[in-house]
Amino acid sequence: MSDLTPPSEILLRHTREFAERSVIFSGNLQDLLPAQFNARQIRVHTQEYHHWRLLSPVLKNDIQFGVLPSEDLVSKTDTVIFYWPKNKAQAQFQLEHLCSLFPSQTNIFIVGENRSGIGSAKALLAENVGLHKMDAARRCSLYYGRLKQKPVFNMESQWRRYQVKDVQIKTLPGVFSANQLDEGSQLLLSSFDIPLSGKVLDLACGAGVLGTILARQSPQIELTLSDVNAAALESSRANLAVNHIKARVVPSDLYSDIPERFNLILSNLPFHKGLKTDLKMIEKCIEEAPEHLYKGGKLRLVANAFLPYPKLLNRTFGHYEVLTQNARFKVYQATL
Repeated sequence: MSDLTPPSEILLRHTREFAERSVIFSGNLQDLLPAQFNARQIRVHTQEYHHWRLLSPVLKNDIQFGVLPSEDLVSKTDTVIFYWPKNKAQAQFQLEHLCSLFPSQTNIFIVGENRSGIGSAKALLAENVGLHKMDAARRCSLYYGRLKQKPVFNMESQWRRYQVKDVQIKTLPGVFSANQLDEGSQLLLSSFDIPLSGKVLDLACGAGVLGTILARQSPQIELTLSDVNAAALESSRANLAVNHIKARVVPSDLYSDIPERFNLILSNLPFHKGLKTDLKMIEKCIEEAPEHLYKGGKLRLVANAFLPYPKLLNRTFGHYEVLTQNARFKVYQATL
């Protein structure tokens, strides 16, 4: 996280633009630029808990972790710098809310990688912001415009809903499996013999679909859902509530805020960081799992078949088994 990403590097080509501005950073910010940025005032909103943990010692009360920024956080700021995420629906969700908090003529800067779809920003915001391309470098683009009119933001209309058998699912834009249960999670669920018992951790839970379904099938389990993303955590809370399930929801960068042990840890881990393949999260999940399992406890993971899970599981546990598989995915289990 110490190195700047290409979107941040393109912003630094325009530092004079921001020296006298009160800036709020938001969106898919992936580095520590706000800690070294030159502006009259700097505030940050992030949906990523690990990013909040890194920046909060420096920014103190000027950084906020959550689904959406509060009105207090954006007050007295006159400029938005928004990092475009790879998910267009997520970008629209966050930008609609941000723009609804500001008066007209607020300065809006949008930056991101070209392959993330930032080219659609101009059309997406045409009704409320007149954007024009300000710069392009490092396969990134920087857009600038002023807010023409505040959009009306309705949080309730942002929720997506679907059903998995008798379990109701609610998700927010940008959360994994936002519109339907993905194939890997389906395969993982099919590997369980019900009922389960003991303490269960749904790690990097997304919308909490796996844990919610297992808790409906085995209501006696003591369930914890954890994720690094605020929208995922909010979706998890919503799914527990709508399905009348009691469980704990914890913001955590993998095991960072989870000190205890479990009988079962399950996960469908992401292997991308933004648009790039990144196995660090997978490696850390497996390497640190024994510290969070009781003796005889199990780590059960679903993964794309081409990923090096066998090597990682053998290195940490000395063994593993494949419980089930299809053409694309395998379900692995290792026992402590």
